[in-house]
Amino acid sequence: MSAAREEILGRIRGALADVPAGERPDDVAVARAYRRRGELTGEALLARFEERVRDYHADVRRVPASEVAGTVAAAAAELGLRRLAVAPGLPAEWRPAGVELVQDTALTAAELDEIDGALTGCAAAIAETGTLVLDGQGASGRRLLTLVPDHHICVVRARQIVELVPEAVAAIAPAVAEGRVPVTLVSGPSASSDIELSRVEGVHGPRHLLVVIAEGG
Repeated sequence: MSAAREEILGRIRGALADVPAGERPDDVAVARAYRRRGELTGEALLARFEERVRDYHADVRRVPASEVAGTVAAAAAELGLRRLAVAPGLPAEWRPAGVELVQDTALTAAELDEIDGALTGCAAAIAETGTLVLDGQGASGRRLLTLVPDHHICVVRARQIVELVPEAVAAIAPAVAEGRVPVTLVSGPSASSDIELSRVEGVHGPRHLLVVIAEGG
């Protein structure tokens, strides 16, 4: 992945080599008149996030941080999930009892396809768009982990929720700049629609998304 990235960037630099000074992207100031910081806080912020996530046909449960594992276990029982693939960096206190947990240590796509669902955290969450931000490391897990299984359960700490997209970008910027990590934005279950707007879920990713908001932890 790194070699491919460097090759692409090298070609872009080559294509810009004959662009006059002052017209190159690095020399042009970017207008940032758009909103870069939200005004919502506390309950209003959480309520906006929950509302927008539900708009995407996802399930949302708000619980105290101490009840995350029990909530995940109950949801797994309801959905008939017997095996969950978990990100290596998933906190121990989020791991439910009564469910077989399979650590994602480079599981193949075929192996992940045989597992009922994936359990991860996230790097940030956006209230305005109801979006989860996964940074490919830690509790977020690999991108493949959240694309193959039919169900995705994502735990979001209340303090990770920001109102606007620019705030989320700023929150993950250090990880992207230093670790060159891949970023995935998830807004509801995987879905697609044809020209007649017939919605089909689970086309290119999980068909069911459960977001567990952990408050006070």
